Amino acid sequence: MNLTFRQLRVFESVARHQSFTRAAEELFLTQPAVSMQIKQLEEQVGLPLFEQLGKKIFLTQAGKELYQYSRQVSASLNEFQEVVDELKGSRRGRLDIAVASTANSFATRLLAVFSKRFELLTYRLEVTNRQMLLEQLDANTKDLVIMGRPPEGLDLVAEPFMENPLVVIAPVDHPLVGRTTISLQDLTSAPFVLREEGSGTRGAMERFFAERGVALKVSMEMTSNEAIKQAVQAGLGLGIVSIHTLELELAAGRLAVLDVEDFPILRHWYVVHRKGKRLSAVAQAFKTFVLTEATPWMHLPSKELVL
Repeated sequence: MNLTFRQLRVFESVARHQSFTRAAEELFLTQPAVSMQIKQLEEQVGLPLFEQLGKKIFLTQAGKELYQYSRQVSASLNEFQEVVDELKGSRRGRLDIAVASTANSFATRLLAVFSKRFELLTYRLEVTNRQMLLEQLDANTKDLVIMGRPPEGLDLVAEPFMENPLVVIAPVDHPLVGRTTISLQDLTSAPFVLREEGSGTRGAMERFFAERGVALKVSMEMTSNEAIKQAVQAGLGLGIVSIHTLELELAAGRLAVLDVEDFPILRHWYVVHRKGKRLSAVAQAFKTFVLTEATPWMHLPSKELVL
């Protein structure tokens, strides 16, 4: 089988986006050029790699298998390019990281500070959900990942660098605002707007209440913390979010943090990568920066705003 790196790169992009058009935009190619590369690749493999149902395309079984290998090849070539840049003594290069959506509030701030030290580098920051982070770690497609509780079952290096307290939020006119030491039982009659099943915040919250034998009334699920904050602000229920996401809302008086017993739920942020991964010089520098300097750059709400 005589596959080319170009064909694999085009295939990986189409498979990741599930779109010929978006792959063409990413690779600065025309759509016919992308289609031609895929056609030639399918001829080499001897099996169709995509099937079209309606207006959407999906990977065939052969396509799914090739996608796994293409991601590994892509990751290896990126690592090789980074090694070559270092051997040349160049400070040019690229840092590709992914962060949990909850961490976006401070990850961009950290990257802005770090980028001033490596001005010739290019950066890619992907903000996504926990499931996608797990897939990226499994495929080893990112230099580093910033997330909450690391997954079990993967061979990872995960190092904590900062606390991530989860708090209960309410609209400012809610009857519980201003009360002290609210019991967990007092929360059982209130509707809650929570993250979707499988998210790190949802998992931590469920473990916390299960250990205490308390069941919450889940009235709505959202796929982002921003959506939860908007829903709580609109009076659709209470919410549980990271305190790192509340700086602007608390300062503007749009949300309130409730004084609930046993809260906050204390979690940690971790910087994560596959065990045995060869980190580039810039990836190692960013990891060291996060582990040693992240906390001073965090802008947490003041105690006056929280209590």
